[in-house]
Formats: sequence, C-alpha cells, structure tokens
Amino acid sequence: MAPQISTLRRALFMPAIASRFMAPSALSRSFSRSADEDCSTFTVDIAVQFKGHNVEPPAQVVETSAKELMKFFKDMSRMRRMEIASDQLYKSKLIRGFCHLYDGQEAVCIGMEAALTKEDNIITGYRDHCTYLGRGGTLPEVFSELMGRRNGCTLGKGGSMHFYKKENGFYGGHGIVGAQVPLGVGLAFAQKYEKVKGVTFALYGDGAANQGQIFESLNMAALWDLPAVYVCENNHYGMGTAEWRSAKCPEYYKRGDYVPGLKVDGMDTLAVKQAVGFAKEHALSKGPIILEMDTYRYHGHSMSDPGSTYRTREEISGVRQERDPIERIRKLILLKEIASAADLKSIEKEVKNEVEDAVAKAKESAPPDPSDLYSNAYVKGYGTQAFGCDRKHSTVVLP
Repeated sequence: MAPQISTLRRALFMPAIASRFMAPSALSRSFSRSADEDCSTFTVDIAVQFKGHNVEPPAQVVETSAKELMKFFKDMSRMRRMEIASDQLYKSKLIRGFCHLYDGQEAVCIGMEAALTKEDNIITGYRDHCTYLGRGGTLPEVFSELMGRRNGCTLGKGGSMHFYKKENGFYGGHGIVGAQVPLGVGLAFAQKYEKVKGVTFALYGDGAANQGQIFESLNMAALWDLPAVYVCENNHYGMGTAEWRSAKCPEYYKRGDYVPGLKVDGMDTLAVKQAVGFAKEHALSKGPIILEMDTYRYHGHSMSDPGSTYRTREEISGVRQERDPIERIRKLILLKEIASAADLKSIEKEVKNEVEDAVAKAKESAPPDPSDLYSNAYVKGYGTQAFGCDRKHSTVVLP
C-alpha cells in the first residue's frame, strides 16, 4: 500500500520548474505599458511534460500575451472568490442541498476557454459553477441560482448541480455521476450531422471514470469519428476514495485503448490551453480523444465533506504551495514584469468587491412563484392534466 500512496503524493506535489518560465530579457514588459491591452505575443515553456497514448503530444512551448495572462489571473481570482463566498453562504444556510465547489481546479476551466469558441460545447457534472461562469455566465446569476432565486441561470429551480447556458454552448450541470458523457456524445453527433465546425467537451471526474457508460459512448464516438473530447478531471479522489483504491489502472488517458489520450498538468492554465487546442484539432479531423487533467480540489467532495478524513491537511497545503494555478500565473506575470505585485493585489480587491456586490444583488431576487412548479415540465397548449394521489380532488390542467 505504501508505494501506491507515495506515487500519489509524488503526482500531487510535482512542482513547476520556475526556471522554465523565464524568458529572454527582450520579452520583459514595462509596468508603464497597459498589460490589459498588450496583445503582443511571446512563448512560454510548459513545465510538466505531456504524456501521450497512441498520439504524438503537442509542443511543450505555448504562445501567450500579457493581455491573456492578466485575464487568466483576474478570471481565476474571480472564480476562487466566488467559491469561497459560496462556502460562506452554504454555512449560513442560504444555500441548501448539495453544493460541490471547484476551487483549486480553475486552470482547467480557464485554459479550456482560452482554446475554444462558443461554437464548441461543454457538458459537465455537478461541480459546474466555474464552468458556467467561464461560458459567459454572470456572478449574480450564479448566486441567485445557488440560493434558489428567480434571477438564477435556471430560474432558481436547478440549484448548484444544474447550471445551464445553451446559447453559449453550455449544456449543464448534471447530478447523476457520469450521465453527462453519453449526452456529450449526442451533442457531438449533432455537430457532425449539422456540419458545425465545433467540438463537444464532455467533462467527468476520476470517480466516474470506471462507469460502463463512459466506455459504451466512447465506442460509439470512435465508430462514427465524432468531434468529441473526453476530459477526465482527475482530482485524485472520487468522493473520499483515492484513485489507487478504486482503479486498477489510474492512467485515465490510456483508458480509451484504441482512442488516443493525453495527460496534462491540470494546474497549469497554459498547459491546458495548449492541450485543449490540440485535442480540438484532433477531434475535428480524426475523431475522439481523451484528456486527463491532473488537478486537485481544495474543498471536500461536497459541502457535507470536510475533506480531511481521507487526506492530510499537509497534503492540501502542500498542493497550494507548489501547484496552485493562480499563484503560478501570478509568478509568471511578475517574472515577465507584466504587472507589479501591487497591481495584482488591486485586481484581487476589485474581484472581492464584485463578488460581494453580486451576493447582495442575488439576495434581493425573489424566489420562484409556486406556479412555476409546473413550468418547463410539459409541452404547453395540450391541456395536460396533473393529478394528486387520489386522482379525484387534486387536479390541475397545465397551460
């Protein structure tokens, strides 16, 4: 058992090699230049090697800009602050039911969006708040939905696990473990059938990776060369079960056998961007591919899980110190002299105020009307009747 634990710990604490982030002096930026508007590009080495299965990995060098790095920092800081606020609202009993937080895994969401367009689809499980925000959702919509208010993204009826934004290619938010993956293959089938030059990214965790529906849908996607990318967000614990206890082969990127796979440092935003761009091109021309994102969640599985009974606090703090995605971008920005430490602190303060304002606004939103219980359940205009258990006195004719 000991070797398995040590292997997991080595994977969790693999540090980024800071020297690889160093660029030639000619690429350094002046604080006087507006980083938010600086689109001139430069290259950065990706610290952790990609690992490929039946595919040649992409280059270990990625192109970026000062503007993009500043956006990464602000967007991830916003997501982190949003999830911290969600924790507080849950403990105050303003959020009820299940609530699964994403803090620690922000690089996966942000790196994906950097390589995608709104013609691409994303479908995920119940850890969906940040994915929704990345797809163009707003903070007031997030908090309103979490608190069951009418101004939420699904009108206060879905809650934490059922965020949705079809117009931006986000198809949820699903509460049944792994069930979103076959739906994602259906979305990819529709894209191919309708000749849309987009790809569907079906996200699932290591806890769902052993399910039969993953493999059955993968077989269909491979048979039909569908533009589907399977993304395993491996945060190393399925609820409270470590990956080595539940998977004979925890190399999830190799699980596709005949389908190519790629293992990615999911705590490195630029590595995710590079891998997702590579996977999108592959899916459009050759069919499905699996991405395993090596990531980590700081909270427990859900708000009912303290997250410290099956892992040590030292492990969590070690990952924060060595691999935190926000801190890695902060260090890169400072190394490139794109902005000062004071500039970044100012952004964090601005984001904190945004989140506080959004929470206040969401609290002002009204809960759904009781009559909304019958909406979005049946096709309107057919005079459908809903009966109570006695089928006599409790009858409603739906609009």
